[in-house]
Amino acid sequence: MSAFPAALIVLAALLFSSCVAARPQGSGVRSMITPLAPTPSPTAMAGRPAYNPGELVEYAAQTGDTITALAARFNTTAAEIYEANPVIPRDATTMPPGMPMHIPIYYLPLWGTDFQSLPDGTFVNGPAQIGFNTTAFVASTSGWLKEYRAYAGGKNRTGAEMVDYVAVNYSVSPRLLLAILEYQSGALTQPEPPAEKYTLGFRRIYYEGPYLQLVIAANTLNNGYYGWRAGELTEFELPDDSLYRPDPWQNAASVALQYYFSRLYAGDKFHASIGPEGLARVYRDLFGDPWLDSAIHIPGSLRQPELRFPFRAGSTWAYTGGPHTGWGTGQPFAAVDFAPASDTSGCFTVPGDQYVIAMADGLVVRSDIDGVILDLDKDGDERTGWTLYYLHLATRNRVGVGTELKAGDPVGYPSCEGGSSTGTHVHVARKYNGEWILADGPLAFNFEGWVAHSGGDAYKGTLTRGSLTVFACECSDAASQIRSDLP
Repeated sequence: MSAFPAALIVLAALLFSSCVAARPQGSGVRSMITPLAPTPSPTAMAGRPAYNPGELVEYAAQTGDTITALAARFNTTAAEIYEANPVIPRDATTMPPGMPMHIPIYYLPLWGTDFQSLPDGTFVNGPAQIGFNTTAFVASTSGWLKEYRAYAGGKNRTGAEMVDYVAVNYSVSPRLLLAILEYQSGALTQPEPPAEKYTLGFRRIYYEGPYLQLVIAANTLNNGYYGWRAGELTEFELPDDSLYRPDPWQNAASVALQYYFSRLYAGDKFHASIGPEGLARVYRDLFGDPWLDSAIHIPGSLRQPELRFPFRAGSTWAYTGGPHTGWGTGQPFAAVDFAPASDTSGCFTVPGDQYVIAMADGLVVRSDIDGVILDLDKDGDERTGWTLYYLHLATRNRVGVGTELKAGDPVGYPSCEGGSSTGTHVHVARKYNGEWILADGPLAFNFEGWVAHSGGDAYKGTLTRGSLTVFACECSDAASQIRSDLP
């Protein structure tokens, strides 16, 4: 396993070691916070010159950066970045935040603003959210969300519980969701919700009202955030068909907001929403300056712990789904699927010995219809460290919260329960400090030496080990069969 030179790690640590106490949070929202009137858009060039082809530019690595994503953002290649930075190992995963780099850039027109709205650690439902009580915060406000009730996830919930429910499932910060609700609908300051049934402006049939609109919002935010993480979302169109390319120096959270508002607004209104007086100001007024928290939620040289397949040693299952969404639709492509061998298609009850197992030692911190979370650091909080996520486990014999498991212990039985499913299987994904970890890429899923690779489209892809390849297929044919050969 390669590591970054110690000197670079120390330098990165020094750059980020200055910690300033966050502004104390007030007892409530004391002033009306509503969307501002449109302001003139920034220059399309955002101050970036027309670089010569392959010109080296300075860049300081940001949390979660990978070489493949940087290459896509700067319109260059991974090989050229390695050549310009020979100190970086070829098997590097995440870059140490703050590490100085030189990147060959190939200019593209229409690069957007260089203003960064939020740090990445503020975007995810990770360590930065520990200690924040959504219910208490909403109770301290005067807006309509305080008295709002919604039926979400099979039960009636308060407005604050609705926000937490979406935040947990999508792993998006509850603070960010509250700020969006306030910015677009005055949820924390206005006494009445908007008359418009599409509360956040997403005009999608059957998605009316604050809860379902917030579901679309969280899903859209994740598509932006993880699309940038993967190096796949480097440009998008606004409602007026104008093209927008995020500035290459941007961070994932800021691009997520740019993508989010690009689904709703164009022109001056779009630029106002992503500027210093847009959503960023509302967030700051509600919760203080997020940039004062210097914590790094994705460290450099992150490595996946050793994982087993999610089925018993000696068993053969089918690899039925290559990289696809961890939760929701689209990005993040963080999950893969496995199904037990069977002569029956569709949804069926599996034999008693075809159970799903713990892929590593851990503590069960969540277990319900929406999934099971196995916490590998066993601190009892799924927002910290490595966690493993299982979906579509049957209610019967599903492991309970508080159970400590060893690798290989039963977790439950694959089924069609929870989410959307066309057949009995288990869906597995990983998170680190609340961030979904993409199933392919520098930190690809690795089961017993078998590494996941995307096939481009959702559910397509392979598992490879040396010269061996298994192809994902819902058909569970011979080419998709894989065996756990652990003793």
